[in-house]
Amino acid sequence: MEKTRKETIITVALLTAFFLLVIILEQAIDPRSQMSMLLTVLRKSAVYALAAVSMNLLNGFTGLFSLGHAGFMLIGAYSYAIVTIPLAERASVYMYYNSAVNFSFPEVLGNLMGGPGMILGVLISIVLAGSIAAGTAFLVGLPVLRLKGNYLSIATLGFAEITRAIFQWGRLGPITNGSNPLRRYVRQNSFMVDIGGTTFGLGTFFLVFIAVLGIAVIVLLVNSSYGRAFKAIREDEIAAEAMGINLYRHKQLSFCISSFFTGVSGALLAIYMGTVAADNFRAAMTYELLLIVVLGGIGSISGSIIGAMLFVFSSEWWLRGLDSGAFLGISSPMFRNGFRLVVFSVIIMLVVLFFRKGIMGDKELPYMIKKWKEKISSLLVRPGKPKAGESNG
Repeated sequence: MEKTRKETIITVALLTAFFLLVIILEQAIDPRSQMSMLLTVLRKSAVYALAAVSMNLLNGFTGLFSLGHAGFMLIGAYSYAIVTIPLAERASVYMYYNSAVNFSFPEVLGNLMGGPGMILGVLISIVLAGSIAAGTAFLVGLPVLRLKGNYLSIATLGFAEITRAIFQWGRLGPITNGSNPLRRYVRQNSFMVDIGGTTFGLGTFFLVFIAVLGIAVIVLLVNSSYGRAFKAIREDEIAAEAMGINLYRHKQLSFCISSFFTGVSGALLAIYMGTVAADNFRAAMTYELLLIVVLGGIGSISGSIIGAMLFVFSSEWWLRGLDSGAFLGISSPMFRNGFRLVVFSVIIMLVVLFFRKGIMGDKELPYMIKKWKEKISSLLVRPGKPKAGESNG
C-alpha cells in the first residue's frame, strides 16, 4: 500500500513538472523563431499519442485488429468543429449551404459565464465529439464485431472510407459543409489568458493536458477488471469465455471506448490543424497510427507514447533538412524533396529488425527503468566484492 502511494505521488509530481515545462516553453519560445517547431511537434505528438494508445487498447490489449481509426477521428473532428463555429461566422463558412446547426457551445456558455464558460464549452464539445464517435462505433460494431481476423480489419477499413465519402456528400452539406473545409471554429490560438494586461497563450498546454488526461483514463481502464478481461480475450477467447467473460459485450465495450478516445483525438487534431477537411482523414492516417503502435510495442501504452513522439519529431522536424538541401551542416544534391521519407523508411526498417516486438515490447516504462537499473547495478559491482552465496575463502 505504501509503495503504491509513493508511486502515485511520484507520478503526479512528474506530470505537474511536465505541464509546468510545457507552459514555460510556450511563453518563452518566440513563434517566429526556429524553436517554435518544438511546440508544433509537441502538439501533434500529443494528439497522435492519444490516438495510438486508443488503437492499442483495441488492437494490442483486446486483440481486435481494426483499421477504422481514421474514420472515427474524422467523426470527432467534424463533430467538434460543427458545434464550435461562432454564429456570426457560419454564413462565411457554409457559403454554399444554409447551416443546419445554428449554435456554438463555447459562444453560448462564454456569453453566460465569460472566459471559464468558453473553456467549458470547448470541453463539452470535445466530449460530445468522442461520444458521437463511440455511438457510431456501437452501431458499426453490431455486425462487424462478429467477424474475426482479416475480415474485421477489412470491414473497419471499409467503414472509414465510406465515412469519408458520406461526409463529403452534398446532401449533408448543411451539416458537414460537403466537400468544403470547416474553419473559424475554436482553435489552438483561441486559448488565451489575460493576467495583469499581459496575454498568455495556452493552446499547447490545453492539447497536451487533454491528451494526457485521456491516456491516464485508458491506463486506469487497462489495470481494472475490464482490462484484465480484454487481455484474457486477446490471449484465448475460448478460455476467456469458459471463465465467464461475455466475449461480444467486452469486445463491444473495448471497441466503443477505443472509438471514444479516437474521436477525442480527432477533436484535438481539429484544434491543432485549424481547418477540417475529409480528405485529410484517409487510410494513410490509420496506417501511421498502426506504425506508431508497432514501433512502440503492441500491448504497451508507454511504447505508443514513445512511438508517437519519435514518429512525429523525426518525420516533422529532425529530418526536415533532408528535403531542403542541407542536413547537420552537410550540403548534398541528394538532399531534396522526398529524400526525408526514404531515410525515415530505412530507420523504421532498422528499428523493426533490432526490436522485433517494438521498442518497449509489451512492457511499460517503469518496468523497463527498473530492469535497466538492475543491469547497470550488476555492471557496477566491484570485481573484488563477493556475490550472494559466495565466500572469500
